[in-house]
Amino acid sequence: MWLLGAWVLLSAAGAGSAQLLFSPTVFVEGNICNKSILLPCIVTNLQANNKQVMYVKWKKQGKLFFSFDGTQQTVKDPMFSSAKLVSELDLPKGVASVLLDKEEAVAGNYSCEVTESNREGEITVELRSGTGSWFLPVESTCIIVLLFLAIVFCWAQLSVIASKAETVPQKKIGIIIACIILTVVAVAGVILFVADGYTSRSRAGLGLIVVPTVILMPLQYLLFGMALNSLSKTAYALIGLESLGYITAVTGFALCVSACPVLHGSVVIAGLAIMAIGALLSLVYVCIVGSSIRDHHTPRKPVEEPLNDAKGVMLERCVTKEKN
Repeated sequence: MWLLGAWVLLSAAGAGSAQLLFSPTVFVEGNICNKSILLPCIVTNLQANNKQVMYVKWKKQGKLFFSFDGTQQTVKDPMFSSAKLVSELDLPKGVASVLLDKEEAVAGNYSCEVTESNREGEITVELRSGTGSWFLPVESTCIIVLLFLAIVFCWAQLSVIASKAETVPQKKIGIIIACIILTVVAVAGVILFVADGYTSRSRAGLGLIVVPTVILMPLQYLLFGMALNSLSKTAYALIGLESLGYITAVTGFALCVSACPVLHGSVVIAGLAIMAIGALLSLVYVCIVGSSIRDHHTPRKPVEEPLNDAKGVMLERCVTKEKN
């Protein structure tokens, strides 16, 4: 009787050893910053530790798309042409994880089946779509708001100056066209920038937001030129402040386009904030000096005075002749 009990125990132990065990992984979320997605599959109780006696199969929703038969890797589905083992050298250690290009890693359930000699096991991993933007929502909002604040303050300056000074129509039209171009480019940049993920589209959008703001500096110079007889130290200081903000923003942009997640988003925000503050202070300055805005009427008096003098001389001569 005791022999039968021992046989049952040995059979149970043998059955237990035939089951491969895995490190538990419930789900994986795609990372928008990575070019590839790792689907983990790690066996914890291999015995032979020899890839020659191992067989690995990866399935998507039950459909085989990748396999390894101990000698070579084979892609079974062209929809997953990028599939490959993380490291064939680490397979004897139990690492049967695969890498997929982000474009091919479709959300869903993936199963990893590993066989070692007469032992086998299977684990299912759920892949979830990565969500979110390149920048944090708060950072994206700050960048967009600060950009349009700087543009609005520029338009406001133009309105104040146009209402209090007369200038050459061509010059005024030129400034208006420059403001319109900057506004249109900014809107296009925002549309591209708000796209999710670390993509060439979102990076191009950030470039259209930051780089074209260089137009604000010559615009500010022209606006001050319309408002003042000569640029004061305050005017030059305000232009310098906006230039400093632009340099800071461009530096931040250069640092951001090569990093995901963003490491220097605050530099871009700081630069745009300085530009917006400079534009606001310029608006206040223009309003304060509004009473001294020069009149751009064509100077007529200096021309008229010699003519009047000449007329007076001629009239005097005529009167003298009549008396004689």
